[in-house]
Amino acid sequence: MRTPAGKPRARALGIPFRGIPGPDNAITDVPGVEVGQVTLIEGSGRLRMGEGPVRTGVTAILPRGRAGVGTPVAAGWHSLNGNGEMTGTAWIEETGSLSTPVLITNTHAVGPCHRGAIDWMVAHKPELAEAWLLPVVAETYDGYLNDINGGHVTTEHAVVAIESARSGPVEEGSVGGGTGMCCYGFKGGSGTASRVVDYDLDRYTVGAFVQANFGRRRELMVAGRLVGSALDVENPMEDAGRSLPPGAGSVIVVVATDAPLLPGQSKALARRVSLGLARTGTTGSHFSGDIFLAFSTGNPGILASRKVTDGGYDRMQFVPWGAMDPFYEAVVDSVEEAVLNALVANDTMSGRDDNYAPAVPHDRLMHLLTERGVNGSQLT
Repeated sequence: MRTPAGKPRARALGIPFRGIPGPDNAITDVPGVEVGQVTLIEGSGRLRMGEGPVRTGVTAILPRGRAGVGTPVAAGWHSLNGNGEMTGTAWIEETGSLSTPVLITNTHAVGPCHRGAIDWMVAHKPELAEAWLLPVVAETYDGYLNDINGGHVTTEHAVVAIESARSGPVEEGSVGGGTGMCCYGFKGGSGTASRVVDYDLDRYTVGAFVQANFGRRRELMVAGRLVGSALDVENPMEDAGRSLPPGAGSVIVVVATDAPLLPGQSKALARRVSLGLARTGTTGSHFSGDIFLAFSTGNPGILASRKVTDGGYDRMQFVPWGAMDPFYEAVVDSVEEAVLNALVANDTMSGRDDNYAPAVPHDRLMHLLTERGVNGSQLT
């Protein structure tokens, strides 16, 4: 119930959740999925573009790990609100497949991360680079705390994030692409969670990873209770005179499962992300780009865009559409918990021009929940 660095996660506070998590309660509970992160923190005080302060980074998610880059997964994406960017989605929509790493960073670092993903594949998968590469890179805005126009994220950082990707526990909070992000008027960032789904005689995992940078303070809900306005913490991001509208920022969510699914079923999982976010209170701000990607690692070797000269057919195994409800539930549950992990596994952070984002006060939050009838034995 703690991150690798020892930070408490939401369950460590006693916040109750529905569903059964995987062993690490992370997207990496899905076999083969690896996550790597590069965190950039440097400087303080007044903004000097190109010098800092720097509060940013890169997160890499590899659906089949580094060894499996180039082997497609069934994939689909969904946009709740399009004030954001996720590259490569036109090809995902066309083919229902994904075969590159997924990178998440800040809004103005999409370019270097895109190039960095290509550089890594040229070096390590040259047979793929001889054709064409359409990496998936997504973003959220960290300009409240970070020198976002300073060019601090480089192609080399993207390469290092891919090279550092591992299975197992995932660090959360102000790390990777989530380093400079804010959520519900508190310090936000990176969070993850997972759920186990039993189907027929098999057991599968659904995992979610969020880069949480969205929501107004007054919207925040925890365990079904509206708590944001009652937490009695300064809210500098929404003070009068700030340039960003309340709720601005964006959220990127990546959902993974090892259940064999069709591309359309992966897209259906991506649509359910909105419901998990709604459980934490958001109503989807116009100024927030809310974009979601889901993939299935089942059916390896299928969906490759290969030139066929000798005919033949591909065949896919998939969960029947009428049996998808437990997987939808797992998405909603894991997304809700991943957002709260991003908030709980965090500390107050200051950045450019001494702007700061306060951390969620753990003791005050749990006192409020107890007052409102929530205890850790509920919602199991």
